[in-house]
Amino acid sequence: MKGDPKNLGFATRAIHTGQPPDPTTGAVAMPIYQTSTYVQEEMGKHKGFEYARVQNPTRSALEQNLASLETGQFGHAFASGMAAISAMSTLLSSGDHMVASRSVYGGTYRFFTQILDRYEIRCSWVDTTDLEVVAAAMEESTKIVYLETPTNPTIEVSDLAGAAHIAHNHDAILAVDNTFMSPYFQRPLELGADLVLHSTTKFLNGHSDSIGGVIVTSNQELSEWFGFVQKSVGAILSPMDSFLILRGLKTLALRMEQHERSGRAIASFLDDHDHVEEVLYPGLESHPGHQLQQQQASGFGALISFELGSERRAKQVLDRLEVLTLAESLGGVETLISHPASMTHASMPIEKRAAAGITEGLVRVSVGIESIDDLIADLDQALR
Repeated sequence: MKGDPKNLGFATRAIHTGQPPDPTTGAVAMPIYQTSTYVQEEMGKHKGFEYARVQNPTRSALEQNLASLETGQFGHAFASGMAAISAMSTLLSSGDHMVASRSVYGGTYRFFTQILDRYEIRCSWVDTTDLEVVAAAMEESTKIVYLETPTNPTIEVSDLAGAAHIAHNHDAILAVDNTFMSPYFQRPLELGADLVLHSTTKFLNGHSDSIGGVIVTSNQELSEWFGFVQKSVGAILSPMDSFLILRGLKTLALRMEQHERSGRAIASFLDDHDHVEEVLYPGLESHPGHQLQQQQASGFGALISFELGSERRAKQVLDRLEVLTLAESLGGVETLISHPASMTHASMPIEKRAAAGITEGLVRVSVGIESIDDLIADLDQALR
């Protein structure tokens, strides 16, 4: 690709960055380098690749591409989103402290409370939409402020620039899970974050056929450490999964535009529906984070949660759906709907779910790119 990638548009970089035509054949698509090792020309001399756990050309292309899309300098791809979060946690030592959003993905909560606790790493779960609460939770031993914004599944919006200021004043780093928004709509590094994490399984891949994770940073010291973690721990992304995510990224800009168009329409429909008690979506003017989301992102995304009042009512609606797919995960071309309390957040104790606003009647939708009329008709018949 000719020209400075930094001067090119998002969609152009998504298609080209890190993926020059194959020099041997001219292939446009990045090849899948399905190899475990590489021939060395002589002792101590190789072509930049020694062993596939350490480097792989397909994975390297993906890492360059995602770093560019997040306007960072370095990307590190892992075998899952949780593997990326686990790699982030290697920045912590026994006795260290974190401050985290009170509502996060259930697997993140499980990892922080059931695994990191074993190493005497503490986490304070707070309302990160309130910067005074974040500041009050900071301790001398706080090393990481960890945000989801919007949060999963309560769709709370936190001030990224404000949180970065608080973290840096305490010599801590700000790490942001940007899975819900994707770099198309939100780029936390530009607002002061030190690390951005994604489950590439979701919008980045977009087709529900790959599991992966990534960390992006512009801090060379942190990048070198994550490269060491990849080499030493080995939870790296496979060549095939790297290829699939690169494939998905080529249509990310188009998909996110359609995801959001449909997301806005469905949020508006649900907000007006007689059988829905509350709708959580930052694109609604009634959402408390609406203005902040407008300021720090270029879109509102496609994740919507809505309240049906009880587990029984939620089950009735979910059992009647015909077009929407009842499944965990999000960000695919198909519309996925779930019951967080019994699915993605079942590992959270019920009192912790209640404190985070995750009720038994809460339902979460990841709006896909099907015909919006079909989606609305299906939701309407199920709700009625």
